[in-house]
Amino acid sequence: MTLSTINIINRDHQIAKLSAIAVALSLIEFFLPSPIPGVKPGIANIIILYTIFKFDLRMGIWVSLIRVFVTGILLGTFLSPTFFLSLSGALFSLFSLIIFRNLNSKYFSIISFSLIASLAHIAGQFIIVRFWIIPHNGIFYLLPIFIISAFIFGLVNALVTSKLLQLNSKK
Repeated sequence: MTLSTINIINRDHQIAKLSAIAVALSLIEFFLPSPIPGVKPGIANIIILYTIFKFDLRMGIWVSLIRVFVTGILLGTFLSPTFFLSLSGALFSLFSLIIFRNLNSKYFSIISFSLIASLAHIAGQFIIVRFWIIPHNGIFYLLPIFIISAFIFGLVNALVTSKLLQLNSKK
């Protein structure tokens, strides 16, 4: 039998550190009260955006998926409806970023990427809710509240990420 070695590079350490921060933010957010059930600011997405703009989209995908899976395991929601809501939101937002990241970057900023990802996240979650959790069209009456929330939190997250990137570039 041949022994194999795993080569751990600096990029792996960066992914682990950024994922740990994103998981910590997700855990904090989980325990914060929400005035509207299901509406959360998505503060871990600040780390995902930061990763995408500081490093690259591929690293951002890794950090996002690790965050979803580790948070689900730590909170005991792994493979529950809550986990699949989180996963679908993450996948839809990542897919939207993959699509729009390849377009001309002079027309898109960190704010537009954050808003696109935030709205895609809500779309992914609503698809899961509509077809699995609450299979009734009445769920769409809640859509305006979630779209407005996604817009506000997407904007705030983009502004925070932009500030983090500025502070980091001065170092």
